[in-house]
Amino acid sequence: MPEKKTAQVATVQSLDRGLAILQAIAATEHPVSLGQVAELMDIDRSTAFRLLHTLKRRGFLAMPAGRKDYILGSTIWVLHHHYNWNKMLVKVASNQLKKLSSQTRETAHIAIREGKQALFVDCAAANHMVAVSSRIGEFLPLYCTAHGKALLADADEHELKQLFGTRPLRKYTEGTLSTLAEIVKDLSVINRQGFAIDDAEFSPDLRCIAAPIRVGGEIIGSIGISAPILRVTPEANRINAERVSDVAIKLGEILAALQEDE
Repeated sequence: MPEKKTAQVATVQSLDRGLAILQAIAATEHPVSLGQVAELMDIDRSTAFRLLHTLKRRGFLAMPAGRKDYILGSTIWVLHHHYNWNKMLVKVASNQLKKLSSQTRETAHIAIREGKQALFVDCAAANHMVAVSSRIGEFLPLYCTAHGKALLADADEHELKQLFGTRPLRKYTEGTLSTLAEIVKDLSVINRQGFAIDDAEFSPDLRCIAAPIRVGGEIIGSIGISAPILRVTPEANRINAERVSDVAIKLGEILAALQEDE
């Protein structure tokens, strides 16, 4: 039987070359000159210059003071720090996440903000026959989920306008807050009480609670739980909100202490 041919997907040559340049410069101990890049990539100097200039303008490369060669720029280190910080959050929060899930008997998640969305980066499954499925790697809207609103808690109206514009946002359910005025009002409540609630705003079958994890006053993630709406009583909601808030505060304190030790 003849082998199935794998479909060839076209690549963007300039992007491919730019990434190759970053890899090459990262692998060297010394700054790299324009001529060295042109020779290494087997391209003319004008093409090499345009690629290097673009990478420098975006902060991926920099030129040491008084020199005309290139080193990795601040954007690379910001991305590296962001990646390491998120890994640190998941590592530190793992035990607390499992404990929260065990205490509440509901699925617990850790999330971080990625642009206009919240991203689940870790979870602990609930000990229930009927439970919310674990969803690591899933993106959710910021404005109508507990995790999203916890991550947005410090945003003012100006930032919200930059993120979402001024038109009404998509309504996922009848309970979805879809205007900036509604979201601003809700964020004010979240800041005052220390946690966010998604009461069937994103999914009609779920009630979720999340709290922002703060380090040095900055929100770096969120922790929360998700449960079938029919199972959550007002009393359970109150107790679980306290548990979620307490865990978020504790994680912030642990991460702040680790940051001081760096």
